[in-house]
Amino acid sequence: MHALVERLYPLCRSITGDGVRATLDIIGEHIALDRHEVPTGTQVFDWTVPQEWNIRDAWIADADGKRVVDFAESNLHVVGYSVPVSATMSLAELRPHLHTLPDRPSWVPYRTSYYSPAWGFCLAQETLDALPEGDYEVRIDSTLADGHLSYGEHVVPGQVADEVIVSCHICHPSLANDNLAGVAVAIAVAKALVNPWYTYRFLFMPGTIGAITWLARDDVDRVEHGVVLACAGDRGDLTYKRSRRGDAEIDRVLEHVLRDRPHRILDFSPYGYDERQFCSPGFNLGVGSLTRTPYAGYPEYHTSADNPDFVSPAAMEDTLAVLREAFAVLDRNRRYTNLSPYGEPQLGKRGLYDSLGGRSDAKQAQMAMLWVLNLSDGDHDLLDITRRSGLEFDAVAAAADALRDAGLVAG
Repeated sequence: MHALVERLYPLCRSITGDGVRATLDIIGEHIALDRHEVPTGTQVFDWTVPQEWNIRDAWIADADGKRVVDFAESNLHVVGYSVPVSATMSLAELRPHLHTLPDRPSWVPYRTSYYSPAWGFCLAQETLDALPEGDYEVRIDSTLADGHLSYGEHVVPGQVADEVIVSCHICHPSLANDNLAGVAVAIAVAKALVNPWYTYRFLFMPGTIGAITWLARDDVDRVEHGVVLACAGDRGDLTYKRSRRGDAEIDRVLEHVLRDRPHRILDFSPYGYDERQFCSPGFNLGVGSLTRTPYAGYPEYHTSADNPDFVSPAAMEDTLAVLREAFAVLDRNRRYTNLSPYGEPQLGKRGLYDSLGGRSDAKQAQMAMLWVLNLSDGDHDLLDITRRSGLEFDAVAAAADALRDAGLVAG
């Protein structure tokens, strides 16, 4: 996963353009992708797919021709979606177009201007402080032209058509935690799924406009659950942000899986990543957001310090483990109906007690069967039974399987 982050890191991504396509090309080397190209001008709800932006080079050069700011050194140096510029201007004229972080003088910020024509450069404050007065050559070799918005989907077929979506944004340039770690973890999750119950759809698309475009073009009625995955590799504790519903099944699953780990649970707010699109009132999907340190919650966020060294392989492995466990629980969670609800059915004559003989967890397995029988009324799912009984989810799910095979519950 970390090697993939390193490979994707140098690409100049934005909400459109060749950098997005190159990113999808690399993702497609690891998992099969359905690619989509949506033309500029396409109406998607209240939004319109914008013109495509591509950039070849950019720099600020001093009077001696030395490049004091160079896009070739870091694609963060140019404000995303900058219009073309070719001019000579004084430092005073240039300053309004320069963006720095005075409190982090060696870091370069990440800035964009997606939906209004503008241009600018981002640089370290210490670089700006060292620039003498005088004239500078300013060049941004970019294009804004009709083109396409690109995104990719990978589907893992399940035993049912109902879907779980996992969404990652791929619109940020050289930012390793905020978005590349999530992309790498999502790919690893997709490769690990084998014959799941639900169908899993992995979405790799630009933030906001990508999610809105996907929602406008696809049948969301099949979506039962979902997770927006971002900031998956920093060393902070895991954070889960609930869906707008607040009690969606995915919310309860993640809270269950995270209960024995250092973590934070946040209520929904309409700010952050694309959970706010999936949870907009017209859709109100059961989609939460999984990060480590949340949106804008760490100093390195949207700066050059969010580089591959900032991303921890161990943290990505932990995020992967939590998602795999969460999806395993989600796939097994059901509501059952007791088919013999009048009194406790005789388990012994069905061989259910005999099957427990000699097991070190026989007492827990027996209690799990009794709890499943008692709460299988069509209203309680296995997570409810786990919480109520205090037993492990695996024990409750195994008991439900045994009772179903014996014809005592259905679901």
